[in-house]
Amino acid sequence: MTSISTLKIGPSEVDELIMLINDYSGYDFSDYSMQSLHRRFQRYVDLNKIADFKQLLQDLMNDSPMLNNLIEELTVNVTEIFRDPSFFAAVRSELVPQLNKLPLIKIWHAGCSTGEEVYSMAILLKEYNLFDKSIIYATDINQTVLDIAKSGKYNIESFKENEINYIESTGNKKLSDYYTVLNGEVLMNDDLKSKIIFSTHNLVSDKVFNHFDLIVCRNVLIYFNKSLQDNVLQLFYDSLTENGILAIGSKETLMFSPIESKMQVVNANWKIWKKKV
Repeated sequence: MTSISTLKIGPSEVDELIMLINDYSGYDFSDYSMQSLHRRFQRYVDLNKIADFKQLLQDLMNDSPMLNNLIEELTVNVTEIFRDPSFFAAVRSELVPQLNKLPLIKIWHAGCSTGEEVYSMAILLKEYNLFDKSIIYATDINQTVLDIAKSGKYNIESFKENEINYIESTGNKKLSDYYTVLNGEVLMNDDLKSKIIFSTHNLVSDKVFNHFDLIVCRNVLIYFNKSLQDNVLQLFYDSLTENGILAIGSKETLMFSPIESKMQVVNANWKIWKKKV
């Protein structure tokens, strides 16, 4: 049996797919990184063994579930519990003292994906007796990953690495204190969900919806072009309270952005910034 040769996605195909998605779903990916979109479109056609581009366009126009599946492929970001343990260690040592002074702590996890980092933050807050006076807003453009995050159900195999992450983040209990195992799945404890509000939010088009003491958006901006990065960073700045803190990904930057001069560095290695008064 001969294998099916899948089609090769080029710049013109990327442009046509962006236009189709916008026309049929309202999602505008035109300011996303072209390199990232190209990689994800190519992965989609390879996984689905698609060989005919015109037929792909026709199918996407006529099959809403297929279109939704493609959009999900474009918006899923990989994450894990206590990803980058040193980042969470920095949160413990450098941010907790400031958060501890607040009567109410409002946190926004933007682009939260399947929610592992949101639960990591909830665990961290519990360990410093800050959880009960906190509200965490967890948002993403992708409803499917939000549903996973809201369920708090994860593959048990991934938790072997997560246990190591937790220890390296200087956690002072056991990660297993915060979940149960049922039928081969990890279930995050219900009390962790009590202060988390999961909701859809589109960083491309939606506006300020609250003001936050801490905004965490790690490894999302890298999928945007410079113009969209600047717009999103301005949205974050406008969403921060006085002395509010912004944490972005280690490969992301505020340099040459419209908010660079309005922020001061808290931790240069882990790209943690504080709004200047």
